[in-house]
Amino acid sequence: MDLSSINPALLFASLLVASTPILLAALGELVVERAGVLNLGVEGMMITGAICGFVIAVNTENPALGFIAATLGGAALSLVFAALTQLALANQVASGLALTLFGLGLSSLMGQGYVGIKPPPTPKIDFGLLSDLPFIGPILFSHDLIVYLGLALVAAIWAALKYTRIGLILRAVGENHDAAHALGYKVVRVRVAAILFGGACAGLGGAYISLVRVPQWTDGMTAGTGWIALALVVFASWKAGRVLIGAWLFGGITVLQLNLQAAGVAIPVEYLNMSPYVITILVLVIMSADKTRAPASLGRIFHASD
Repeated sequence: MDLSSINPALLFASLLVASTPILLAALGELVVERAGVLNLGVEGMMITGAICGFVIAVNTENPALGFIAATLGGAALSLVFAALTQLALANQVASGLALTLFGLGLSSLMGQGYVGIKPPPTPKIDFGLLSDLPFIGPILFSHDLIVYLGLALVAAIWAALKYTRIGLILRAVGENHDAAHALGYKVVRVRVAAILFGGACAGLGGAYISLVRVPQWTDGMTAGTGWIALALVVFASWKAGRVLIGAWLFGGITVLQLNLQAAGVAIPVEYLNMSPYVITILVLVIMSADKTRAPASLGRIFHASD
C-alpha cells in the first residue's frame, strides 16, 4: 500500500470532472421539480444524451457539435415525457420510469457499431500562466468549458429562482398550480419549458460521461448516475448550493476510491465501489434534516378546467 502515489492536486481536479455529469443532471431535475413535476426519466435522458453526443462527435470529429446534439437529444426525449404528463395527463411516476427504459433501449440500439471507438478529445480552456500556478492551477484552471458551465449554472439557477420574475413564476407553479393559473400564468407552458431544460441538462451530463469522463461508448455507461441525481435533488432540499456540495461529495468519493484501489489499499474492491453511493446518501440525509418541504404541487396533475 503506497498512499504517497496519490497526488492531492490531481485528486481535486479529478473531483470536478467526476462530479460534472451528476451536477448537470441534478440541476436540471431541480428546476423540473421546483415547477411541480416529478420526472424519474433522468437516467434515460442521460444515456440518450451520451449516445447522441458520442455519435455526432465521432462522425463530425467535433466534440462541440456532440455536446449540442446531446443537449437536443435529452430535450427531445423529455418532450415525450412532457406530452404524456402535461397534455395527456398521464401518471408522472409511470411515465418517468417508461422514459428511462425507453432511453436505455434506444441508446443500446443507436450504440451498435460504436463500441471501442474513441471520440475526438474535448479541448481544455487555456488560461495561460494561471494553469501553471502550483496546486491551484491544476485544480481550477485545467478543465474544459463544460466543467465551468456546470459551476456557472449553479449560481445562475440559484439567482434566477431567488431574484427573477421567471424564477418566482416557476416556484409559484410548483407550490400551487391552481393559484398560479388563477393569476393568469400558463402552468402547462411553464412546466413544459422546465421539463425541456431538465432534459437538456441531463443530456449534456450524459455526453460528458461518454466524451470526457469515460471517452468511449458502452451500453448502460451512465450506471445509475441519473438515479443518484434524483436522490441528490431531494436530499439537497431543492437548493442549488446543496446540489453542488452533494455532487462534489459523490465525485470526490468516486475519485478517491479509484486512487485507493490503485494504491493497493487492503479493502475489498466491492466495498470501495459502493462507498460513493453509501457515503453520499448518508451525508445528504444528514443535510436534509432541516425539514425543508418539497414543492406542494410536486407530482400532482394539473387540470386547467378546475
